[in-house]
Amino acid sequence: MNGFPSFDLTGNVSLVTGAARGLGQAISLALANVGSDIALGLRDINARGDLVAQIEAMGRRVIPLQMDMRRIDQIFHAVNETVKHLGRIDILVNNAGLAPDNLAENVREEDFDLTVAVNLKGTFFASQAAGRVMIQQKRGRIINLSSQAGFVALPSESVYCMTKAAIAHLTKCLAVEWGKYNITVNAIAPTFINTPGTETCLANPEFHSDVIERIAGLHRIGEPMDVAGAVVFLASNAASLITGETILIDGGWTAR
Repeated sequence: MNGFPSFDLTGNVSLVTGAARGLGQAISLALANVGSDIALGLRDINARGDLVAQIEAMGRRVIPLQMDMRRIDQIFHAVNETVKHLGRIDILVNNAGLAPDNLAENVREEDFDLTVAVNLKGTFFASQAAGRVMIQQKRGRIINLSSQAGFVALPSESVYCMTKAAIAHLTKCLAVEWGKYNITVNAIAPTFINTPGTETCLANPEFHSDVIERIAGLHRIGEPMDVAGAVVFLASNAASLITGETILIDGGWTAR
């Protein structure tokens, strides 16, 4: 028997959006750990901390890129710079996202537009920009960040839930269109994860207890590397026959 599953990404180039902290930082480090060179898509290129140094210490090439997902010009420029400096783009991780919190009857138009612009429009055009390169290469992996919020209703998160549900379906559409180019497109849908973005809400004891209860199988809050592991899998040759899928990383929340 040969062709055992391999998670080695040596020689690959990954572009991770929203890479400065939280899930984006963990995903960048995890991909570097298995051999990939990394392009860091950053809303503020000066807010990268020591992430570049950490990746370089692993022996990988890394470039920080200005990539505000509200700016289509910056999205395409970041993809072009990735190819210019690292030679290609094999893996795109659409991680950047946000979630203004408000009851549906109080949602402001500017918050609606911002959430759709970053979570959905940004994901589409980053996929388009990278997809054009991958079509020429005849190979690529696109991994989108959906959310369990795309599968269950979360009070005060109607617009966020809507965008994350849309990402799951966009994933299917792109997978069907681009499969003929040997491009796979998948998504992951995490539950609440311990990140700077969830720190405030999870600090509320009542909210924390409710989340733990709803994570019905494992009863624990996830860590960033719980999510990064699924990204590494989908980026690897071990997942070469998987496309159009959204993997829930929710500890059993939606199985209840």
